Amino acid sequence: MINNYAKTSLFCLLLLLSLSAASQTFTDSNLPIVLINTDGGASIVDDPKIGASMKIIYRGAGQRNYVSDQTNAAYLNYNGRIAIEIRGSFSQTAPKKAYGFETRKDDNVSNRNVSLLDMPSENDWILNGLAFDPTLLHDYIANNLSRNIGQYATRTVFCEVVLNGAYNGIYLLQEKIKQDDNRVNITEMLTTDNASPNVTGGYIIKADKTTGGDPVAFTMSSNTQTVEFIHDTPEPAVITSQQKAYIESVFRNLETQSSANNASKVNGFPSIIDIPSFIDYMLINEISSCVDAYQYSTYFHQDRGGKLRAGPVWDFNFAFGLVKEVDGRSGISEWQFNNGTNEGPKFFKQIFNNPDYRCYIAKRWNELIQPGQPLNIDLLDSWIDSLAALLTESEVRENQKWNTINNFPNQISFLKSFIRARSTWITANINSSSTCTFPAPPGLVINEIMYNPKGTADNASNDLEFIEIKNKSNSSVDLTGIYFSGLGLSYQFPANTSLAAGGILVLASNSAKFNTVYAKSAFGQYTRNLSNKSQKLVLSDAFGNTIDVVEYFDSAPWPTSADGGGKSLELKEPNLDNSLASNWQASSADNGSPGVNNFNPLPVTIISFTGTAEAKNVVLNWEVTAEINVDKYVVELSRNGKNFTAIGTVKAGNITKYSFIHTEPASGTNYYRLRPVDMDNSFAFSRIISVIVENGNDIVFYPNPASTVLTHRYETNFYQ
Repeated sequence: MINNYAKTSLFCLLLLLSLSAASQTFTDSNLPIVLINTDGGASIVDDPKIGASMKIIYRGAGQRNYVSDQTNAAYLNYNGRIAIEIRGSFSQTAPKKAYGFETRKDDNVSNRNVSLLDMPSENDWILNGLAFDPTLLHDYIANNLSRNIGQYATRTVFCEVVLNGAYNGIYLLQEKIKQDDNRVNITEMLTTDNASPNVTGGYIIKADKTTGGDPVAFTMSSNTQTVEFIHDTPEPAVITSQQKAYIESVFRNLETQSSANNASKVNGFPSIIDIPSFIDYMLINEISSCVDAYQYSTYFHQDRGGKLRAGPVWDFNFAFGLVKEVDGRSGISEWQFNNGTNEGPKFFKQIFNNPDYRCYIAKRWNELIQPGQPLNIDLLDSWIDSLAALLTESEVRENQKWNTINNFPNQISFLKSFIRARSTWITANINSSSTCTFPAPPGLVINEIMYNPKGTADNASNDLEFIEIKNKSNSSVDLTGIYFSGLGLSYQFPANTSLAAGGILVLASNSAKFNTVYAKSAFGQYTRNLSNKSQKLVLSDAFGNTIDVVEYFDSAPWPTSADGGGKSLELKEPNLDNSLASNWQASSADNGSPGVNNFNPLPVTIISFTGTAEAKNVVLNWEVTAEINVDKYVVELSRNGKNFTAIGTVKAGNITKYSFIHTEPASGTNYYRLRPVDMDNSFAFSRIISVIVENGNDIVFYPNPASTVLTHRYETNFYQ
């Protein structure tokens, strides 16, 4: 938002320029063409939405599009009903309006989820009129930069619009900010979600103007003015009092901890916010010098069980130096959270001034401006040139219609010069991170993933998911503040918890079901479910430093038998690069091996493990080497290869060869594995072997415990 003088100045200028807007003949374009015809030629208003028909003509990337193709189904990206209205706040004062619309079914009521111009399927869309932006590039650049550095921002496609038969100019067709797996990927919050953990997310809230009529949820103070927050998702009309109270409590806690300069990972601001998202949000708004950042059009979101995240970024018409001459801001040499007017909540400035946060934002900036990185100035220059070339033809029609561009090449030149100067200033003023100390990542590795289990009659597949984490280091790891960053799955380890050297833990999607089915105790329960297709799991410390990253897929070269067949993905060895599919295997049995050390960390190597059916017996033999501090070998049996039961113990004796006689085993296939146990009770598992026995019986075993040989016979077949 800009002050009243600036508003009046810009409005008068644009009004004078727009008086020469002319009708023109429009036949074809290098951009997609959007044709909108309102029912009966009605004027579009700011609420309610009115009915219309829309066609999008698009022959494909790099192809020319023709208005005459509106009757050729092969070239129609969309052909159907919409409901449309004027959108925006101050931008509504511009002669060229922006629009919000929903794609509808033929009944004109039901939403119709569709993919427009290769964007993921949804029903809420925006036609951004690019008001007050003489380069036409501000929003496109900012949104794409945000996605390029790893944060979601709305996808954008340039197009030309014809409204009720008249050419209406260049627009940016883009996604509306919305809760959706392909947009803001947070879980849906229902009116029944009023207690923890459900009340902890997912929601979207924004600091913004109240011109849309939505009530103010709560206010916070800045150094210059009051900041008003508005509920976006759930909408103000349906959000409950418990949900309102919880959301405000998060911001109040952030306000308190940032004011106290509390950077503790236990209860300070790093325990409340997702620091990488705040850093990236600030960097995009600062490189663009956006005057609305922090105070208006400033979104936040939080997934259930997750941290508060800044973004998505939004609204860059008054950015990139545009209003410096009339408003004194969007300049080269000031932080926008300290610009004297629209500074937003105090916590932005307070966390920026925290020495730890300052180190991390400086480190991130200096990484992003390196050659080949998204904010590298030479790369930005080249990219802007290519975007300008894309619009060279259509900007002529835009200017003939609205007369607001005033020498497009000069505007592009100014944009590039501004970004270069702004980048130089930020580099000089954000400080170097060379004197900062960053912690070495702990030795935690994601080593087993059950992403698509095989459900049973009593358990849905999603309830049996789990993630196993191993501490592969030689020292205990403090888990305080460690969490899964990103969206789609949430979990933050409790304060003052740890994982012993060589230890493993399991996080489950449903702890109660996990404990029952796997007969083990899950360390914790994460929120939401793993994707059955592909998901990126990022384990981070409290400040967002990456500890481990795995992005699995359900297709080759990843083991496909782990996709719904009941098997898990297992890392073959803890020191392998778990980003490589070749280092993963499908588990040998259904349901995987949660909570089991699959890496044989004990000071013993099992060279061979075999079983032979002899008459009505099974003779098991194994040979070992480097046996140090091994206490015993527990022999385990299963009839299904999944559920194992200990049937005896063979005491270790500093020898290389051991045997075990299984007397009169059950008929059919018998599965065996060894569990070597160390003196400190840590253990590992051997590979599983199977032996087929004919005419076997059921089990009675003796003596127990045994020293080197254990014998037994079967009487009842209770392993089935």
